[in-house]
Amino acid sequence: MAQLYFYYSTMNAGKSTSLLQSAYNYYERGLNSQIFTAAIDDRVQVGQVASRIGLSQPAHVFDAETNLFTEVERLHQQQKIDCLLIDESQFLSKAQVKQLTQVVDELAIPTLCYGLRTDFVGELFQGSQYLLAWADKLVELKTICHCGRKANMVVRVNEQGDVLRQGNQIEIGGNDKYISVCRKHYYQDRYQ
Repeated sequence: MAQLYFYYSTMNAGKSTSLLQSAYNYYERGLNSQIFTAAIDDRVQVGQVASRIGLSQPAHVFDAETNLFTEVERLHQQQKIDCLLIDESQFLSKAQVKQLTQVVDELAIPTLCYGLRTDFVGELFQGSQYLLAWADKLVELKTICHCGRKANMVVRVNEQGDVLRQGNQIEIGGNDKYISVCRKHYYQDRYQ
């Protein structure tokens, strides 16, 4: 029975690595997985899922206008899809998360979503909010703060290491802009 999974964490917990490993597991068994990622994420290359440890794979892209049910149904008609993998799922809209529930329920395709739970001010991303509400299975991927405790928050910093408490929810970046920390250290004003 197909299910909708949400693998969530802070940054640097291995979400993309886990997604790429899942894709490889399907490939190794002769099964067809399809990967989607957010068009907005251009850190490496648009349409590319890449992990910090050097693994990468091409992916279909979605943006705010993409109907994921229609796209997946079209691909599924061309070649049976055994698993759907979504990277950067925090950037999904409420409507797109609903479309993924339809992929699971109507097309019977297991769907694994990987993304951040909260932004740099501790607020849920829209995609994460509805995945937390509607997913069949929730799995937290863990990483650690510099103090060794579990990191469950993310801070955005400027070039000087000062913590930014205001700004657009979405600003693409990696270790140059974001640091995963525990709740205790989330309230520091400076890093580096």
